[in-house]
Amino acid sequence: MGRSSALCRDSGVPVAVQQPRKVAVAPMMDCTDRHDRYLLRLISRRVLLYTEMVTTGALLFGDRARFLAFHPSEHPVALQIGGNDPLQMARCARWVEDAGYDEININVGCPSNRVKSGGFGACLMLEPQRVAACYRAMARAVAIPVTIKTRIGVDDRDSYHDLCEFVDAMADAGCRTFIVHARKAWLEGVSPKHNRTLPPLRYDVVYRLKHDYPELEIVINGGVTDLAEIDAHLQTADGVMIGRAAYQNPYLLADIDARFFGDTSLVPSRGEVLERYIEYMRREVANGVYLKHLARHLFGLFSGLPGAKAWRRHLSENMYGADVGVEVVNAAARHVVRSTLKP
Repeated sequence: MGRSSALCRDSGVPVAVQQPRKVAVAPMMDCTDRHDRYLLRLISRRVLLYTEMVTTGALLFGDRARFLAFHPSEHPVALQIGGNDPLQMARCARWVEDAGYDEININVGCPSNRVKSGGFGACLMLEPQRVAACYRAMARAVAIPVTIKTRIGVDDRDSYHDLCEFVDAMADAGCRTFIVHARKAWLEGVSPKHNRTLPPLRYDVVYRLKHDYPELEIVINGGVTDLAEIDAHLQTADGVMIGRAAYQNPYLLADIDARFFGDTSLVPSRGEVLERYIEYMRREVANGVYLKHLARHLFGLFSGLPGAKAWRRHLSENMYGADVGVEVVNAAARHVVRSTLKP
C-alpha cells in the first residue's frame, strides 16, 4: 500500500506513516464515527481505522460532506461503503478518494434488515458477479485501494467451495485484499447482534483460504479480544481486524504500535488521552456537536481499572442535554483513582 500523512502524537506535525493492514479496527455501526476514530488515533498511530458503513444512497442523496468528514489525524483511514450498483459505487468511490481517504472497502458482510432490504451487505455473497462488477467499476474510477469485507458464507451457502467461488470471482475482477469475518451470516431469523456471536467462529476456514490463495492479502476478523490472539492469527493471516474489543476497551490499542509495527513512540497514558480528547470535545461542542455524541466513546477508556464503573455511570447519567459541556467529563474523571491516570 501507499503512504499517507498522519499527525505526530506530540507535535501535531504531519509525518509519513505506512499503511499496512497488519492490525485494523473494524467498521462498526453506531461506534466508529469520526469522534471515536479521533479518540483511537490518540492511542495508536499505526492501526488502520475504518468508518461506519456509508451507503451509496447516503452519499448520492444525503449530506455528503457530513458522511465523508474526518479529521486529518485519522490517517490511515478507510471508508466502508454499502451498495450494489456499479455506476453508483464508482461515482461514490471518486468522492471518497477526493475526500482524502486511504482506502475504500465494499461491505459484503453486514446481515442487518436495512442492508438486506437494500440488496447489499451479506446477501451480496449470493451474487458474486454483481460484486465483481462493482469492484471493477470502482477500481477503474480511483487510484486508492479497493478492498472487500465478507463473511465465510451465508445461510446454507456456507461450504468452502461456495466461499472459493466468491473469492475467485473477486480475484478475477482484480481484488487482492479480502477482510474475512470468520463466521457465516444468517439472513433470516437471527438479529445483527446475534449474527456477531451465534454462528460459530471458523478461523480454520480463513487459514485455509490463505493457504490456498497465497497471492491474496487475507485479513482475519471476528472475536479477537487481545494482543496474544493477534499474534496467533498473524502466524497465518496477513492481518487482523479487531472489532468490539477495541470499542469496549480502546486502550487495548496502546501496545499495538510497538508490538506489531516496531514504533517505539511514547504512548500517552489514559489521563493524557482524556485530556487531549477533552480539548477536541471543547472544539466540537463549540461547533454545535452535542456532548453525548462525543462522550459516549469514552465509556471504556478506564475499562477494568478502579473507579471505571463510577466513571461510566456519571457519564451516562449526566452527558445528555443540549447545553451540557465538558465539565461533565471532568467531573466523571474524579471517580477514577488518580494512580490509574499514569501510564
